[in-house]
Amino acid sequence: MNFKFYDFKPGTHRDKKVIWISFEYSPQLKSELQKRFPSAKWSQSCKKWFLPDFPCIREQLFLSPEVKIKDQLLRIHPNNHKAFENFCQTLQLKGYSQNTVKTYTSEFLQFLTTLKSHAADDLSTERLKAYFLYCINQQKNKERSINSKINAIKFYYEHVLHQPRMFFDIPRPKKPLTLPRLLSQKELKRLFAVIDNPKHLLMLQMIYGMGLRVSEIVNIKIEHIDSSRMQVLIAGAKGKKDRYVNLPASILPLLREYYTITQPRIWLFNGQYGGQYSTASVQKVFKRALKKAKINKNVGVHCLRHSYATHLLDGGTDLRFIQELLGHNSIKTTMVYTHVSMASKSKVISPLDHIFD
Repeated sequence: MNFKFYDFKPGTHRDKKVIWISFEYSPQLKSELQKRFPSAKWSQSCKKWFLPDFPCIREQLFLSPEVKIKDQLLRIHPNNHKAFENFCQTLQLKGYSQNTVKTYTSEFLQFLTTLKSHAADDLSTERLKAYFLYCINQQKNKERSINSKINAIKFYYEHVLHQPRMFFDIPRPKKPLTLPRLLSQKELKRLFAVIDNPKHLLMLQMIYGMGLRVSEIVNIKIEHIDSSRMQVLIAGAKGKKDRYVNLPASILPLLREYYTITQPRIWLFNGQYGGQYSTASVQKVFKRALKKAKINKNVGVHCLRHSYATHLLDGGTDLRFIQELLGHNSIKTTMVYTHVSMASKSKVISPLDHIFD
């Protein structure tokens, strides 16, 4: 489907948000549209094709994510309307990920709401400190939340107002050292055994078998898989970095069977509306499998990535290789798995055992 022959414009239809599709009619263009987007519908009253206005659809059409700036402006004082608009525009120009944009926007909006009529541009460092203390003492925010707020507000003053180094004397709360949660290989075997849907099984096996983030599994395209070299390209991962991971030989037969049956065109895993599969749906698949396998652990699908790294370390894989396979910038991030790996700890004998020798 060549997108240059189509025009996409957000709108409403029967009180629902849609994306209108305009094109110079031809049977070929109509056929290509229906093949690419099976959920496309024809409006008899408007004489146009349309798609539901969902984030996954917008991404497929290369449209900007919907930012409800007008609705959000109602929550803040007019003195800070311009600040919020500039903040959103700069985030968009910087090309930040959707998750980062969502988090930063939410934190900055809460900050401006708290300020009421005080202009954000005129705040001193002391007033900013007072805001963070308010979040800690009154809002009872934890360390991760406070760091998120600092990052968002820091972005405004340094990237929008161009005030460098102003945050150097604002101390950040120390992050708690939390260890990765994981599943044992026996638990993983039970988990995979209860999944009947080949698509769901392949998704979870690929996440564990290649140590992927949930955002990475849904971003895999057919062209990224090189079965001749047994590698998969993880394109535009966290930090907009590409990397290659090894394709497990045990996955290849299931992958080929899945491809033969479903015939995906662009994305390896298609969603309900013809776009890529959603991360939320992957989480639901994992949670259902956990429950069915009777694994009573409070873990999310990201634990499969943690399990992959830990089991590699248990098997004697060099930490540097694991760092590259996971796509970590720093070896310090990867070293967290040494705290949960049994590779060396299992060799340590308690002095209590020597007493009874």
